Amino acid sequence: MSMEETAVTPGVPFANVPEKPLLPDKSGRTAVGGPEAFKEYLRFSKQHSDAFWEQVASEFEWIRRWDVVQKGTMPDFEFFSGGLMNPCVNMLDRHVARGAGNRVALIWEAETGESSFFTYRMLLDEVQRCANVLTGVGVKRGDPVAIFLPNVAECVIAILACFRIGAIYNTVFSGFSAHALNDRLIAFRPRAIVTSDHCIRRGKRLPLKAKVDECIGNLDSDCKILVVRRTEEPVDMVAGRDFWWHESMHSASNQYAPEPMEANEPGLVFYTSGTTGKPKGVVHSGAGFIINNYVHAKFEMDHRPEDVLWCTADIGWLTMHIWGIAGALTNGATTLFAEGALDHPEDDRFFRIVDKYRVNKVFTSPSAVRMLMRCSDEWREHFDVSTLEVVGLVGEALNGEAWDWLHNELGRGKLYVNNTWGQTELAGCPLAGAAWLTPMKRCSCGIEFLGDSVDIVDDEGRPVPAGIPGNLIVKKAFPMMIRTLWRDHERYLNEYFRRIPGNYFTYDGAVRDDDGHYWVLGRLDDVFNVAGHRLSTMEIENAVLTCAEISEAAVVECPDSIKGYVPAAFIRMKSNQFEPGLLKSRIQRAVEKEIGKIAIPEHIYLIDVMPKTSSGKIMRRLLRNLLQTGEIKGDVSGLEDAGSLEAIQQAIRHKL
Repeated sequence: MSMEETAVTPGVPFANVPEKPLLPDKSGRTAVGGPEAFKEYLRFSKQHSDAFWEQVASEFEWIRRWDVVQKGTMPDFEFFSGGLMNPCVNMLDRHVARGAGNRVALIWEAETGESSFFTYRMLLDEVQRCANVLTGVGVKRGDPVAIFLPNVAECVIAILACFRIGAIYNTVFSGFSAHALNDRLIAFRPRAIVTSDHCIRRGKRLPLKAKVDECIGNLDSDCKILVVRRTEEPVDMVAGRDFWWHESMHSASNQYAPEPMEANEPGLVFYTSGTTGKPKGVVHSGAGFIINNYVHAKFEMDHRPEDVLWCTADIGWLTMHIWGIAGALTNGATTLFAEGALDHPEDDRFFRIVDKYRVNKVFTSPSAVRMLMRCSDEWREHFDVSTLEVVGLVGEALNGEAWDWLHNELGRGKLYVNNTWGQTELAGCPLAGAAWLTPMKRCSCGIEFLGDSVDIVDDEGRPVPAGIPGNLIVKKAFPMMIRTLWRDHERYLNEYFRRIPGNYFTYDGAVRDDDGHYWVLGRLDDVFNVAGHRLSTMEIENAVLTCAEISEAAVVECPDSIKGYVPAAFIRMKSNQFEPGLLKSRIQRAVEKEIGKIAIPEHIYLIDVMPKTSSGKIMRRLLRNLLQTGEIKGDVSGLEDAGSLEAIQQAIRHKL
């Protein structure tokens, strides 16, 4: 089935979405001063790519200036070849040297409400101590360091210390099982592991050090473990191998000369789940990662030094590294790290934190927004969220009701809603709006952003017209995108560059309108055939979510002897107060109205929890497996709550 056949998809809702007017009082204070100036800057970034990236990179501190801006093409390319710099210097030292040492760099809030504050100078001191601690246990430039921590300040310190000494770091989601952790540690082969005795989530103390102990026997016997004390509960410590963070930091020097790093040397590896059961270690260069995300964050979030940014993601999700660390700190803003869940100990925690710290920029996920929409409106009486200016989103499709709630309810019409698209492999968001400079369109993923070159093509690589869905590809390299897969370059070539030679294949479907706005329809395997019609799961889910009593929906294909496949919907309700028969009718009418009868779900299942990754993405592949075969196939290590599968299996036996 060629992608051209998607033209018959009923109800593609993206052709006539009107632009929302910008607030003129905001655009004038941006880095370029107005929408027309930004359009010219955007043209400059595409027509004069070398000059654009040279201009951006020149805002950083370099030990040695580069020889050439761009070298080679995908899949083998370089940026700023021969240039020497240190990412940590450009996130911390650069601001201290310019007089901002007493500006708050990092706020940490515990799940229980306690908080800690680090100025740029304080954070730099802590990072240099940690750099000395890591080198003291044998970590050298180029060594891998695994970080198995929740959202605590020590995690940020350890990451920046790895950048400072030239180590290659990887963070692992603290909610992973010992088995999932073991898979990643064996693949990464760390020289050292930074973890904590426990982590705290929803009032529970969950063991982390014990999980590391289960895995350590499968690693190099010389691997050291640095342990953060988060609780007072005892843990086993092996002399000569395990070291307490607080003890080591107390005796360490706060001076450490930054390691000169060539601009294309790897700085971080991030694992993303693969369908083969083997997680993929995506490699990014340290310099490219921070330079690219600096300019994207500067315009996508309209960053200024006085900002307080709260990225709600877990440190196990690359989004936190993109926005909460690189984007915020390169721009000299304040970044907020919050431990635990957004709705614990009370469901108003999000609003409480925004009010408490006067947060004005938030980066989050559509799933988190839908969760906030379930909260009682009583938060309006207790908390002031009027400081909010920009909310950025990434991770999965944003439905219309969630977009409207952000713009109209949370922001009272004064909020810039920046729905974006990116991937772990791309290390940022090449589709996005520029806050206050790009007109918003409801649920759009924005435009082809600064320095980026993407397209929508058919299966043979031919561009498709506006309004026609197709394969989303990246046509030209940019500094932060994937350079290889950790210890598996051949898989890197096969996975991303041989489907349409010369281009990076995203495996996402998308459609573009005449104004250049993009809507990403989801993974290509989330488009299926019903009686000759190609249907997007995202479109059906958005239609289902127009029913106000439903908080989340996931649609997958279910085999049918007559139609080939029919849609099956898994839904989560906002409350238990509903009548099943009426609910089913409302869903059917909503889907018929939005798309057509062909898209009405033949099967509807009520579930209490969605199977999600740590990043908040619904793992539709697992729902598809359960419906089609009754069992799970492939990699499940990315699943945040393994217990959700058993609950869903029970729900499948009882259709609505």
